[in-house]
Amino acid sequence: MMQPDTRKLLITGSAIFFTGAVAALLLMTALGGVNGQGPHNNPGWLALMIAMGCVPTGTLTLALGLAKWVGDLRR
Repeated sequence: MMQPDTRKLLITGSAIFFTGAVAALLLMTALGGVNGQGPHNNPGWLALMIAMGCVPTGTLTLALGLAKWVGDLRR
């Protein structure tokens, strides 16, 4: 049985990760992409900062939630 805090970690980690993934996808498609000097416009820079913050944080939170879920299954 999954504990409520494990569920919250998995939901939060997924939300943060997918927010960063959507920002990265928009950066590369709708916001003009990235060249050697960075994004082409201000919204591109904002999307880059969101992606750089959310993808690693979401990955670590999701990994923590998955590890806790596996630990819950073994109890």
